[in-house]
Amino acid sequence: MSAAKPLRQPLDGLATGAMLLLCVCWGFQQIAIKLVAADVSPIMQIGLRSAFAALVLACAVARREGLRAFGDGTLLPGLIVGLLFAGEFLFVAQGLVHTTASHMSVFLYTAPIFAALGLHWLLPEERLKPLQWMGVAVAFCGIAVAFLGKGQPAGSAGAPNMLLGDAMGLLAGLFWGATTVAIRKTSLSEAAPAKTLFYQMAVAAIALLAYAAATGNAGFRYTQAAVLSVAFQSVMVALSSYLAWFWLLRRYLASRLSVLSFMTPLFGVSFGVLILDEPLDAGFVLGALLVLAGITLVSGAELLREKLRRAR
Repeated sequence: MSAAKPLRQPLDGLATGAMLLLCVCWGFQQIAIKLVAADVSPIMQIGLRSAFAALVLACAVARREGLRAFGDGTLLPGLIVGLLFAGEFLFVAQGLVHTTASHMSVFLYTAPIFAALGLHWLLPEERLKPLQWMGVAVAFCGIAVAFLGKGQPAGSAGAPNMLLGDAMGLLAGLFWGATTVAIRKTSLSEAAPAKTLFYQMAVAAIALLAYAAATGNAGFRYTQAAVLSVAFQSVMVALSSYLAWFWLLRRYLASRLSVLSFMTPLFGVSFGVLILDEPLDAGFVLGALLVLAGITLVSGAELLREKLRRAR
C-alpha cells in the first residue's frame, strides 16, 4: 500500500521568513531587467538566466536520479508547466518594453488570485470561502481601476504603450497562476523541486532564446551593469528563489502560502520609484491598493478568521 501524501500545512515562521526574502528578490527582478534593457533585451535576459538555471538543475537532477529521472510520469506535466512558465515570462519581457517596472510588479503578482480560483475548482481543500470571494471581487475592481484611471499618457518616456504593457503583465499573472495550479494538480506536486524547476527553465530557455533570435533581440552589449544584472537574475532569481518557492509549495497550502506575496508588488513599486524614478498616478495607486487588499483577503482569510475567533 502506497504511503499517504503529506497534508499541506498552514503558514509558520519558516514560511513567513522565506516568503519575505522571496518577495524582496522578486520585487527587484523587474528593476534589474529594466536597468539594462538598453544593453540586453528583456527577452534575452530572461532566456539567458533560464538557460543557466536549466544547466545547473540538469546536473543536479542527473546526479540524484540518473537515467530514471524522466521515467516517473513527470515528463508530460513538466513540458506543460514549462510552456506555461515560458508564456508567463514572454509576457513579462514584452510587457516591460511598453510599461514601467512598477506597473509590471503589480499586475504580475495578481497570480495568487488566478491560482486561488483554479485551485478552488480542482482541489476540495482549496475551496474559497465567502471572505475570499470578496477578495477576488476587490482585486478585480482594483485591476479595472488601475487600467481605467491612468494619468500618464501613452507614449511617455520609458512607457510607449502602457495599456498594452499592463495587459501583458496581467496575462503573465494569469500564466503564473495556471502554473501553480498545474503543479499542484499533477505528479509534479510530489516531484523534487529541482526537477520541477528544471522542466520550467529548460522549456523557457529554448522558447525564449528562440524568440529573441527570431525577432532580432538576441544582442548582448557586455557592460558591467548588464553582466551583473544577468548574473543576479540567473543565480538569485531563476535558480535560488524558485527552488525555495517550489520547496514551499510541497509543504504548505498554496493559497495560504501566498498570504505574504502582497509584499512583492510593494517592494517592486518602491524599487521602481526609488531606483528608476518611475512616476505613479493616482488611478494606478488606488487600483494597486485594491489589488493588494483583494490578494490579502483571498490568501489571508483563514488567518483573519482565526484572529477573530481568538478575539471573541
